[in-house]
Amino acid sequence: MKILVTGGAGRLGRSTLDALDRAGHDVVCVDRAPAPGFAGRQADIDLLHPSHFSDFVAEERPDAIVHLAAIAVPFSAPEGVILDTNTRLAFTVLDAAREHGVPRALAASSPTVIGYGSPAGWVPDFLPIDERHSTRPWNAYALSKQLVESMVAMFARQQSTTVFGAFRACFVISPGEWSGEPTQQGHTVAERLRDPALAAVALFNYVDARDAAAFVLAWLERAGQPQNGAVYFVGADDALATEPLDALLPRFLPGVDASALGAAAPAFSSAAAKRDFGWAPAHGWRTELDAAALAALGVAAS
Repeated sequence: MKILVTGGAGRLGRSTLDALDRAGHDVVCVDRAPAPGFAGRQADIDLLHPSHFSDFVAEERPDAIVHLAAIAVPFSAPEGVILDTNTRLAFTVLDAAREHGVPRALAASSPTVIGYGSPAGWVPDFLPIDERHSTRPWNAYALSKQLVESMVAMFARQQSTTVFGAFRACFVISPGEWSGEPTQQGHTVAERLRDPALAAVALFNYVDARDAAAFVLAWLERAGQPQNGAVYFVGADDALATEPLDALLPRFLPGVDASALGAAAPAFSSAAAKRDFGWAPAHGWRTELDAAALAALGVAAS
């Protein structure tokens, strides 16, 4: 397949380009910044221009589009800028897929749409959290991702030429971050494991960028009409915590009953992604951190 990947130079984008390229697809990175280490084609397209991307799609005639481009960190820009930028980017890309009959279009959403971390107080509807959970965004980033999901559903309802989808990748950890590079919040993985408060704000969710990229590949190769417009959680099989969440979550969400979670279970379930696409994460902090880092955390190497 010829696949256009917007935001290919980003944290998840780089792993996605690599996974699609290794699978033998013809991959084009669409980003204003160059993607380091990617030997394939790179196109500098202004996705905020009303017609530049549509013209590019008409010329390229891709088999699929993966939309990752966005302001990726909450509160990293003024709220109005985040909302306007992320929603305009998504609409431009998804509408071009619709207009030109691109067979598949997958957009990145976020677990933040469910509303955790709200200063007004938040508790989950149930645990583990899956796609049935209510959405309650409380900041512009989360709202922009909820709107992305609404756009996916809207375009899926408009016609049947294109299969649209969205995925909520948990807190993305790129391969280099296992060896000490800072995560998108500025802390290292080891620091987030040592201080539970750092990861508690995201309910200890995470996913290796390579595993999220593997989901993208599985979705592109297996997506069909029954899943048109569907949204999927994509996360690791465990939590980013050295303690079980059934004991840890009530410390940060008083009154929450986390007894439904197993000893190492995450707060988020990726069961639907596994069921529909045969996808499964292959990386976790217990296997990716080196022996010295694990020892410092009091954890034996796998």
